[in-house]
Amino acid sequence: MTDAQLSTPVLDEEIPERVLVVVAHPDDVDFGSAGTIAAWTSKGAEVSYCIVTDGAAGSADPEVDLGRLVSIRQDEQRAAAAAVGVSDVVFLGYPDGRLEPSQELRRDLSREIRRVRPDRLVCQSPDRNYERIRASHPDHLAAGEAALRAVYPDARNPYAHPELLEKEGLEPFEVPEVWLMASPTSNRLVDITDHVEAKIAALLSHKTQIAEPDGLGEMIRAWAAANAERGGLERGRLAEAYRVVDTR
Repeated sequence: MTDAQLSTPVLDEEIPERVLVVVAHPDDVDFGSAGTIAAWTSKGAEVSYCIVTDGAAGSADPEVDLGRLVSIRQDEQRAAAAAVGVSDVVFLGYPDGRLEPSQELRRDLSREIRRVRPDRLVCQSPDRNYERIRASHPDHLAAGEAALRAVYPDARNPYAHPELLEKEGLEPFEVPEVWLMASPTSNRLVDITDHVEAKIAALLSHKTQIAEPDGLGEMIRAWAAANAERGGLERGRLAEAYRVVDTR
């Protein structure tokens, strides 16, 4: 598929059975995909979240109790997940702001893939987006890279992280496709018009992170409207955009 083709994403209405979402921080999934997740769970999809870091760097207050902040952000993420129909939320607890696509992280993500056995994995793009630099936090890039390495080759290979099979009984699993959030080149859209309120509710659960809650809805609708317009959807529709990668 050429870059020209990628400039007009295709609307996707297929509902997956099981989805694993891997993101760096609490609230990342809600900014990038909460509308999509709500659309899928409303049609019966089972969705699991894996939050890689502890979120402890998510404050500018020099007096903040970091241990308390971690606990609060986990509670916020659970509430946000519930707002879009998700109850399975795993926190890996890696240090916020220092994430690398290490062998340990690849193992931990392979564990989650083998546990959930998703037919679709959603993660952050490992490619820096120069049009939206704030979407390309180094932790986002590292989480996306580690997730892709876990998808291929680790999770499907019985000899990668052999302890997962030998000690934990987790059989290898091949993820058919990966959906990348905040990719510089998207090729797929999900219409979230009917689910934007659930997305906004999820984001408002992150009280420690939303500085101006009164303006949040307008901002989210503007982003989603721009995605829909770029994808050729009719005026008034809202969408989230992805780069879909076939891994088979």
